[in-house]
Amino acid sequence: MSNSIHSSVLIVSDDMEFARAVVARWQAERHVPEMTLATSDIWRPSSASAHDLVIVGQVRPERAAALLSSASASPGAAILYVAEDEKDAAAIHSNHSQLLVIPRQDGWIGTLILLATEALRRIEAVGRAQRAERASLESQWQVALGRYMLEMRPSINNALTSVLGNADLLLLEPGRLPAGAREQIHTIHTMALRLNEVMQRFSSLVAEMRAGEKESQVETGEVPHSLAAPS
Repeated sequence: MSNSIHSSVLIVSDDMEFARAVVARWQAERHVPEMTLATSDIWRPSSASAHDLVIVGQVRPERAAALLSSASASPGAAILYVAEDEKDAAAIHSNHSQLLVIPRQDGWIGTLILLATEALRRIEAVGRAQRAERASLESQWQVALGRYMLEMRPSINNALTSVLGNADLLLLEPGRLPAGAREQIHTIHTMALRLNEVMQRFSSLVAEMRAGEKESQVETGEVPHSLAAPS
């Protein structure tokens, strides 16, 4: 997601006025996330994992403890709890220190939106960093594979030349071979030709990439280390 408009927020409350107030206030912002409303009755331990942020408002007392415990244990999603007052906020924070807790007092909804927006930004930043790390690892793996292919290319070409040469020799005297053996040798010959074609395409691609790299370096005034004159 490029900004919070693509974020997913779950608002859990048994007070529908609370949910409507949060949604209405957030819609006045520049970026509005995708919001889902739910009551404590339909909350499941897996609910938090499907969203980037969970906002918990007033819920029934008999459901609150289990809901907050399962929300706190959910990896990934940030949890923001709106307490009834400062005393309630302190009690919740002491039992669930990993939650973001704010008391429901004057200006609470503005504070809620600010904290929620910042939480979503941090989640997005972490997501970007993780994607960049995965892309870097994949790139390193591809580079390593490419180097291995370059190193093994002569050996593969020599093996293919040997297979094709021996298959050709055997097929020159078809009368000395059973019919079944001739068909198998034809198959070996055909598959070896296909592999040889793949290797030729690989060699052509390497040549094109090297030519493109040299052209780019000439245009930018850079001299590749491998082409630089010895000092």
